[in-house]
Amino acid sequence: MQQGAIGLSTGLLYVPANYAKTEEVIELAKVASRYGGIYYTHMRDEGRGLLASVAEAIRIGREAEIPVQIQHHKAMGVAQFGWSANTLAMIDSANASGLDVRHDLYPYTAGSTGSSVIFPPWALAGGQDSLVARVSDPAVRPQVEEGMRDRLVNEWVGDDLNRIQFRTVPSAPEFDGKTLADYAAAQGLPNTVASGIQMGIELQLAGGFSAIYHVMDEGDVQRIMRHPLATFQTDGDPVGYGEGFPHPRSYGAFPRILARYVRELGVLTLEEAIHKMTRLSMDRLGQTERGSIAEGMIADLVVFDPETIQDNADYVQPHQFSTGIETMIINGTLVIDGMALTGERPGTVLTRPETN
Repeated sequence: MQQGAIGLSTGLLYVPANYAKTEEVIELAKVASRYGGIYYTHMRDEGRGLLASVAEAIRIGREAEIPVQIQHHKAMGVAQFGWSANTLAMIDSANASGLDVRHDLYPYTAGSTGSSVIFPPWALAGGQDSLVARVSDPAVRPQVEEGMRDRLVNEWVGDDLNRIQFRTVPSAPEFDGKTLADYAAAQGLPNTVASGIQMGIELQLAGGFSAIYHVMDEGDVQRIMRHPLATFQTDGDPVGYGEGFPHPRSYGAFPRILARYVRELGVLTLEEAIHKMTRLSMDRLGQTERGSIAEGMIADLVVFDPETIQDNADYVQPHQFSTGIETMIINGTLVIDGMALTGERPGTVLTRPETN
């Protein structure tokens, strides 16, 4: 924090952070709070435990006296579709009580993560060797399988293995871009939860996989997007052009908002979308010199045509650049001119304003 960090972030869904108790996170957040930091959280559970996870994030904000940012806000799993109405009400109530709780999202109904999430957390404790021991033990493996069944059906993809689309499968790269159902079929197995469990264990022991999980509802995406405190993110990762099958958000998240949710569906006005992308986002980070077009502000500018801007990346052909963006200026330097890169790289790390 003394070196300028914006705040504290947690990924409570993942090993090893998912073993942390709320009280431990509160104590860490108190340190960030003393420096004016923000608590960013990938919550512990975005499925059946969604409401409890939002409550946990709010509790951390209250007890640590720190602003909270719920990242890639979603309701995951068919049984949880529509729950965003409840989570948004919780956020509104927290803010009405004097807390500072905001959230962000990406404009897709699929997320992306590794294969470990389909396993019960206890099965992964101790690392890969411990998992091997558990699934090799006839007395323990049924418990692992039952935990996987519960997570697959109730938290992730229901009973359809087509909802798990591989990004990369190091042990079987010929299945990159295909689904877990495709993988099961190649082994002569049907598209069933039992097949998913068997293949999931097999692939995890062979090094795991990364995948796109089609687990969200369009109605929740739009409801969250319309909330006045919602901003946007890609939640993407840097990828080599043409390598693997990344989530299309890495190429098209922000143009998709302008094309689909502003121009085509009218979920947001153009002004609302731009405000969320710029001023509202920079306010959250305390960056008073960015996010608006005005004299004295740092020039971070994108020139686009609202009638033609379009995301082109999809789940089948993800390596496609968006179109309709003519010019981009970062820190006052031209980096895209006429849809072509200039070769300039003026980007910089943003730090907490007091340490700039």
